[in-house]
Amino acid sequence: MRIVAALGGNALLQRGERPDAAVQLRHVHQAARSLAELVEAGHELVITHGNGPQVGLLAAESEADPALTVPYPLDVLGAQTQGMIGTLLARELMGRLPGRAVAAVVTHTEVDPRDPAFRQPSKFIGGQLAEAQARSMETERGWTTARDGDRLRRTVPSPLPVAVSEVPVVRTLLAAGTVVIAGGGGGVPVIRDTDTGLLHGAEAVVDKDLTAALLAEQLDADALLILTDVTHVFTGFGSSRPCPLLTATPAQLRALDLPEGSMRPKVEAAAAFTERTGGLAAIGPLDNALGILLGTTGTTVRAHAEEDGESKASPEGTAAPGDGHAAHHDLLLLGKEF
Repeated sequence: MRIVAALGGNALLQRGERPDAAVQLRHVHQAARSLAELVEAGHELVITHGNGPQVGLLAAESEADPALTVPYPLDVLGAQTQGMIGTLLARELMGRLPGRAVAAVVTHTEVDPRDPAFRQPSKFIGGQLAEAQARSMETERGWTTARDGDRLRRTVPSPLPVAVSEVPVVRTLLAAGTVVIAGGGGGVPVIRDTDTGLLHGAEAVVDKDLTAALLAEQLDADALLILTDVTHVFTGFGSSRPCPLLTATPAQLRALDLPEGSMRPKVEAAAAFTERTGGLAAIGPLDNALGILLGTTGTTVRAHAEEDGESKASPEGTAAPGDGHAAHHDLLLLGKEF
């Protein structure tokens, strides 16, 4: 089975943690165990990952560097995070899969310059800004900012992914038995010149889950696994009795009232992959990728409803068998992905 596994931001950093290398190494060590189980079970594996905290940190450092005339653009910073996170994942996987080739590929994601996202930047990046600081950066750097809680933060365009340039390379590596890390952070955003065919960097970030779904489609993957810090998607989000969803169709997922900044992109990516390919998509816990694939945990997304026409859910307010986490705890975690 060919699998694309998308790691959430919690694979490296959890909210409130310092972005120290040692902290990220510890989280990658845990994630690698779960990913290695998929390979040991005989599956081909492509891994994508988030980069939100890392690219935000690099952007802040670039802004503050007095040696630079202007800060590095976001496409270059995104490539830097791919290299950093890619090497952490590759080394851990090589240690867990001795004799197995592992390769991290700097990946470019093409976007449409006419995408409306370029006119309406909405993706938060970097830390919180005081009012005066935000207004200063808007004037000096041409930033756009928006309120995130009590403070302002920079917002950048987040266009839809159109194509992943390195798909032929990834196919070649998979054919050779390589575990591939690609599409990190949604890929380096690029725009193709229609006259010359050359790629040019875009000042944007691409949603990592949507890129994972597109990459899975372009690779003819059998399954897309979105690994995060919850055991399931939940119905009744925000209520006193959330209910873990075991199976659902794309339409049923899209009908749920879910947070735009955390679970909503994952649901959209899973739904889109299943609709476009008929393949299996699932959302579930980072520490049990094989269990998600086997259906013992996580929310499985199928193109058609169950025979009774209903999505399956555990009894309201309880966790499904094999979860290992209480439903209330999972609800609290739903908003903590970044």
